[in-house]
Amino acid sequence: MNIQWDAKAYTQSFSFVHQYGRDLIELIHQPEGARVLDLGCGTGELTLRLREEGMAVMGMDASPDQLKIARSTHPQIDFLLGDATDFSLEKPVDVVFSNAVLHWIEGGRHPQMLKKVHAALRPGGQFVFEFGGAGNNHLIHQALRKGFEKRGYPYVFPFYFPSIGEYTPRLESAGFKVVYARLFDRMTELEGEDGLYNWIKMFIKAPFKEIPESDEEAIISEALLELEAKLHIKGKWYADYVRIRCKAIKNPC
Repeated sequence: MNIQWDAKAYTQSFSFVHQYGRDLIELIHQPEGARVLDLGCGTGELTLRLREEGMAVMGMDASPDQLKIARSTHPQIDFLLGDATDFSLEKPVDVVFSNAVLHWIEGGRHPQMLKKVHAALRPGGQFVFEFGGAGNNHLIHQALRKGFEKRGYPYVFPFYFPSIGEYTPRLESAGFKVVYARLFDRMTELEGEDGLYNWIKMFIKAPFKEIPESDEEAIISEALLELEAKLHIKGKWYADYVRIRCKAIKNPC
């Protein structure tokens, strides 16, 4: 994973992340009583929703700060500290569920992550997930990149946004049968007058790591001016999300 979270701000201002993940749950077949791992559970809002749907769920996340909130808010659920590319379970589960997480894992580490997910599932188990797909936030990244290049800085792109054609072969190579795959646009409303500014400050951290604060603020300001015509609609800011949503079944051994 390549981000350090401000867990409190994430919880207060970016609830849309787990809210949009609710209909992903509908892809789970025979959810009642299923043993589920919510991989990259964050503060546990979707983990709770999985439990309310009758599943025996546990959450796992690499962020101690996120897990602290999850454990205090949902004490009835077990939450584990773990890295999606390096974890194991005592017993296999029926479902590994993941929402808005996998794009934070470098593309070269996805085969290792898929190997771990495969090992965590029983034969016939379901891997149900959604994350940023090809073209995700293209307008935002394009505007920021201009500001970096104008000042002679490289724009270090920290995300992995694959197409269906790129990702489904990875699933098949890892021992999965892909039964559902969709890439779709989802323009997403951001909260408050400074919605896009706050979104950039929360999620676009890596490119700014070595940039002076004065240049960072200037780059963001220029990007907001450029994006206003496209992403500021009827007084509200939006992010130009594109999602890849898949369901894959672990092939019988």
